[in-house]
Amino acid sequence: MEETYYCSDCKRFAPMVSDRFRYRVGVPTVSDDSAGDTICVNCGLILEPHSINETSEGRTFANESVDNDPHRVGEKSNGGGLTTKPKGGGGENRIGRNVKMQDPDKSLFEAFKAIGIMSERLGLVSTIKDLANEIYMEVGDVKSSKGKNKDALVAACLYVACKKEGNSRTIKEIWGVANGATRKGIGRAIDHINKHLEEDVREGVSVNAGDYLRHFCSHLGMNSRAVKAAQEAFEKTAEFDFRRSPITVAASVLFMITQVSEERKLILDVSAATGVAENTIKKSYKEIYPYASLLVPAWFANKKDLMMLCSP
Repeated sequence: MEETYYCSDCKRFAPMVSDRFRYRVGVPTVSDDSAGDTICVNCGLILEPHSINETSEGRTFANESVDNDPHRVGEKSNGGGLTTKPKGGGGENRIGRNVKMQDPDKSLFEAFKAIGIMSERLGLVSTIKDLANEIYMEVGDVKSSKGKNKDALVAACLYVACKKEGNSRTIKEIWGVANGATRKGIGRAIDHINKHLEEDVREGVSVNAGDYLRHFCSHLGMNSRAVKAAQEAFEKTAEFDFRRSPITVAASVLFMITQVSEERKLILDVSAATGVAENTIKKSYKEIYPYASLLVPAWFANKKDLMMLCSP
């Protein structure tokens, strides 16, 4: 079927035969199906750009043994796009397996991307992010990791990396920026990584006094003198039997130190900086309050200063 086009440059009408790169004698237009353009042969003017050819592609009748298909528009389609597959029959399971197979490079890329996003949200340096990527590469593909929640595993890798680099974050902080992982799931993933790396970096086990305090003090805007006092006070808590998690004890110590500092902080502020609930800090503070004179360094606060402490 013929269509008529008008060439504004040649100032004439001309019929066009929709046949790939072919035109009859006296018909000065050609249809370029590969680009979807209708072109005037006389002057080269594109009369109709990017028209869609709904006819069957040449590969319908082409020799399938030839890899190069001259009638294809663009590159071969990606295997991950839309496709059709037979239903039923012996080949279904085989096709299903091929479809369900996940590209390992894609899985690794997604994990690295998630680590990058979480690192950015927490304001972590690139060395921590890179270490988390390395940890994931080491534990992500081992047989024991199969079936594990990937979101939790990725979050746990970042937690361990922070711990190793001396920039510890709490599980609650990591959970706050993780995508779809639960706190319990992250905890299990940390245990899994510990077992694989033969190390123990879980909260509450051999916690260094400075691991979390420096981070918390930074959030509270404390000066270096107050930070040093908080670290010393926290170290002294090891001499007493305070049956609270290290994070909770650290939070209550911070609240105590800020009460005798130049810039006092509310429990609400300490809770926001540490991630420990206000009520939990109050209970822990009540336990350490009687030992304030033993915990707070004498060079930082004298007995008169300690009288300024809030009563629990």
